[in-house]
Amino acid sequence: MKTINDYMPNSHDWNNERLQILKQQFPDWFTSEGNLNIDEVKKAVNPDTVNETERYEFRWFGKSQAKRNAFTPSNATLVYDDARSVNPNDSENLIIEGENLEVLKLLSGSYREKIKCIYIDPPYNTGKDFVYSDNFTQDKRGYWEDTEVLENGVKIDTNTETDGRYHSNWLNMMYSRLLIARQLLREDGVIFISIDDNEVHHLRKLCDEVFGEENFVGNIVWQHSIQPKGYSGKFSVHHNYTICYQKSSAFELLSLGRTDEHNKSYSNPDNDPKGLWRTGDVRNALYRPNLIYDIVTPAGRIIEPPKNGWRWSKDTLQKKIETGEIFFSKDETRIVRKIHLSTVEGRTPETIWFGKDVGTTRDATEELKRLFNGETPFDTPKPSTFISKLLEIVFDKENDDIVLDFFGGSGTTGQAIMELNKEDGGNRKFILVQIPEATDEKSEAYKAGYKKISDITIERNKRVVAKIEKESAEKANKKAGELQLEPATSNNQPTTKLGFKVFKLQKSNFPRVDFAPDPELDDVANLELLKKYIADKESQLVNAFNKEELMTEILLKNNFSLNYTTIPQEQFTKNEIVFATDGEKETLICLDVSIAPETVAYFKTNTNQKFICLERALDTTKKYNLKHDLGDKFNAF
Repeated sequence: MKTINDYMPNSHDWNNERLQILKQQFPDWFTSEGNLNIDEVKKAVNPDTVNETERYEFRWFGKSQAKRNAFTPSNATLVYDDARSVNPNDSENLIIEGENLEVLKLLSGSYREKIKCIYIDPPYNTGKDFVYSDNFTQDKRGYWEDTEVLENGVKIDTNTETDGRYHSNWLNMMYSRLLIARQLLREDGVIFISIDDNEVHHLRKLCDEVFGEENFVGNIVWQHSIQPKGYSGKFSVHHNYTICYQKSSAFELLSLGRTDEHNKSYSNPDNDPKGLWRTGDVRNALYRPNLIYDIVTPAGRIIEPPKNGWRWSKDTLQKKIETGEIFFSKDETRIVRKIHLSTVEGRTPETIWFGKDVGTTRDATEELKRLFNGETPFDTPKPSTFISKLLEIVFDKENDDIVLDFFGGSGTTGQAIMELNKEDGGNRKFILVQIPEATDEKSEAYKAGYKKISDITIERNKRVVAKIEKESAEKANKKAGELQLEPATSNNQPTTKLGFKVFKLQKSNFPRVDFAPDPELDDVANLELLKKYIADKESQLVNAFNKEELMTEILLKNNFSLNYTTIPQEQFTKNEIVFATDGEKETLICLDVSIAPETVAYFKTNTNQKFICLERALDTTKKYNLKHDLGDKFNAF
């Protein structure tokens, strides 16, 4: 709605522009009326200065704390697991075992605004316990110790229907994760969230706040079950939902491909040289007085307008008659519109998806059984065909974009991406995150040796890689046989560039994260205590800890992606230094316990290079010289 200012000859409204930028970047700072909530801004600057009861329309117990937890930095790290990785040198796919809020925080620097699509199938709020918690800390026994013991796994929170905060607990779990997830999406990115009737109404409100109501794209109703059920006095539920929100209007929903079934209404009874066609509506949907006019036929007959008028202006309609797109019926009592198949680009995605087209939960179970030799290690998988269809309306094959699924479950998203890439030659990548939740001791998964759900996530995708490689090798060898050539591959060599790297969430390598300030001392005194703590605890850091793990933590917290590579730098003879790059960022890095004077002297004349080393490795003079010569390009960690 316009205001008086819209009609005033004012100069550019910079305040409004700045507010719009804020709203675009931080939609959760604004009320449902579109006004900036200054208390939300204060929370970002200094949360301790705000002490208010939430007055936003959609509120619940713990909402403010959930937001604070979301934006509290993480001091954990991720550790590469070579033993469970598959073809790691051939792939940039990632599977991360860890609590997903903490993992998202760790990825938020490296992958900020780099994710094209997020798909998640979070735990539905069914009154059962769930293992995700916003109250995640370095010393929380429920995660750090129990995940070390496979027999126990991890259980963090309970959430039962008898709990007075039944909905609040679930909303707090989702809210913090969605707030961080939004930071990872590109401007043209999109998120899909699967959910059932228990929380779909709350999830819509939650996403309206996090992503902005104007960025709602659609709500897909998926027929997950086809088989009729016996009478129980209640409705037989055969559907779930997948809601879709874009990051901004830069997102473009792609069309789906067409089949013979979709084209069966097209024909060519008059041998039109433009090919197959069908009739289309010529009426306007809404009343438009300027589109009310009579049409005169070649024989001079009058065709009166429909109730709301024609779809086009008089001049436009006349041009369509001249080109043959519009023609008169034989008795000249009406006009007919031709829509030629050659002008139709794809098929508009619909919001109702039938199980016969995209698979059902039964199909998903059968899919798992085929991969796991008749066993079913996961109770509620999604069919990979369902996720593939989601991806088809987001990506074309000419891309190498990233899909993130931070409720990885059985790993269906990874399978869908690898199989879709195989089908159309695309190069989409995935990041899956799954908490090492313990499987039930009575379950098929536990009996088959999968003590954690994350074991299933990894094993499924390992088997998918093997399956695709086998199929590709058989196809290549068949073709080679037909051409009387040597076999294309041996059984020991992969025929595709499929695979993934596995990382695990782990406590920081730096003991300083366990430092607790003395509440009786001021900030200056506590800072001195911390320096002493670091000197005492980290004096043998490199010798006591795995060097590769230490490098990953340092690079990750300098916003390098997990697919970084390193090259030894032979020109340095007094220190072991490598060149690290992830394709966008690069730096020289040294993890030696002492930086030699010759190394410091090198950077006096090579000031264009970035350099990272351990704070512990420097005395005051060396640190001053490096800082003086390199400025912001130097980082002592």
